[in-house]
Amino acid sequence: MRDRLTKSTMFYISEVTVGFITFLFLFLFLKQQRNRIKLPGPWGLPMIGNILQLGTLPHLTLAKMRKCYGNVFQIHIGTKSVVVVSGYEMIKTVLVTQGKCFANRPDFYSLSLIGNGESFTFSLKYGESWKLLRKILGNALRSFSQEKAKNSTFSCLLEEHASAEAVELAKDFDNYSKDNSYFNGRGLISCAVANVVCAICFGKRYEHDDKDFHSLIEINNELQTASGSVSLLDFIPILRYFPSATLKAVHKFISGLNNYFERSIQEHYDTYNVNHIRDITDALINLCQTRDPTGKTACVTNKQIINTVQDIFGAGIDTVPTALEWSILYLITYPEIQPRIQEEIDTYIGFSKLPRFEDRHSMHFTEAFINEVFRHSSFVPFTVPHCTTADTFLNGYLIPKDTCIFVNMYQVNHDRDLWKNPELFMPERFLDELGQLNKEAVEKLLLFGMGVRKCMGEQIARNKIFVFLTTILQQVTLQKRLDDKICLTPHYGLAMKPAPFCFRAVSRI
Repeated sequence: MRDRLTKSTMFYISEVTVGFITFLFLFLFLKQQRNRIKLPGPWGLPMIGNILQLGTLPHLTLAKMRKCYGNVFQIHIGTKSVVVVSGYEMIKTVLVTQGKCFANRPDFYSLSLIGNGESFTFSLKYGESWKLLRKILGNALRSFSQEKAKNSTFSCLLEEHASAEAVELAKDFDNYSKDNSYFNGRGLISCAVANVVCAICFGKRYEHDDKDFHSLIEINNELQTASGSVSLLDFIPILRYFPSATLKAVHKFISGLNNYFERSIQEHYDTYNVNHIRDITDALINLCQTRDPTGKTACVTNKQIINTVQDIFGAGIDTVPTALEWSILYLITYPEIQPRIQEEIDTYIGFSKLPRFEDRHSMHFTEAFINEVFRHSSFVPFTVPHCTTADTFLNGYLIPKDTCIFVNMYQVNHDRDLWKNPELFMPERFLDELGQLNKEAVEKLLLFGMGVRKCMGEQIARNKIFVFLTTILQQVTLQKRLDDKICLTPHYGLAMKPAPFCFRAVSRI
């Protein structure tokens, strides 16, 4: 009898133990499943996913989808899954708070074409080599930005280059407006800014009618145009194996740019003088030649120097001209703004000297206008695609390693929770009660990204845009035809350009 009770008790205890363990495993499994909630998002079609839903202006489509699916949702483009992140705080989490977890670049075919897959900006994976290159690039930018100008009236060589080209551009605007003529300024703006970029990268200025110079600009423009078509190959890889005139053209354009960069940089190696830093290429060569061969910096190759210069060139030759085009378009669309900027120019600069970088600190309305151009146009709607470095949780969702991430900066810049009447163009939103630049509002603006992958050339770009804009408005007033209808709808791209428009310049002097 006692043996039977003992066996029954042991059997009961075993049942309880097994039940408890089963319950514990079930509890942990359900808890894990709750953490692995499927990401919300729209249904897609087989093979093509949500491509047709995105349309010609995907930043607007994804901003609308956010209203249905929240700040973190999933779409499918072709055969690839993409997590779309919106909302200022959520984007800040992705790019800053958990920045290292989202710091990689996806293995996109289009990005691999730039710098043979070793571009610092577009394709180099996050890691020690990337960190080292970023450090060297930062030091080179600081070194060059402090290089003395040839003319002692300028604070640095960069300012001197930018001011000289801005003056020439204002003269060109005036000349093209003779006999009450209206013109499209895109080509003139591209040449002027490209010359500053060439001076920054290669210490060289071209005459605007130079054939090689025009060829360089044309190749870059054609590459920008064709790259939109090539990006489809990132999501439907099988397409790259079909005959494509566009893909052949892209390879041709990239080859032309690569040849130019390799020639220019080889010339720098041949004529390099440690006591005379002419440009950013010299600064990079200087930092890499003076490195300790036994130290970590020995990992940086000369090829990476070429790719880094190519990144700087590509960013500078596209972002600043696009910003200036949008600035001019807003100035002629809202003519009441120009007198306010010109009043600041007359007060703080006058006509006896040219605008300087340091004038930005005094001209609060002008800075507010530039920031509102950035916000309202949001001409860089997305960051360069990011990619997770490891399995990561975001907003309660598990985001697997190597997941592609789209960061919708356009949505933040038009978020009604952040901006009052975001559809209106109001530079005053960037001013405080005292008429000073509101730094908190500027921090909410997204154009250059944030966190570990933030654009390192932001201040250089802002300085150049300021000098070009104020130099032009110091010399001339810009006007549109009375019967012209202004279109603010952009042409979609990595940097969205306005539709072509015409204007004229009326001399103020």
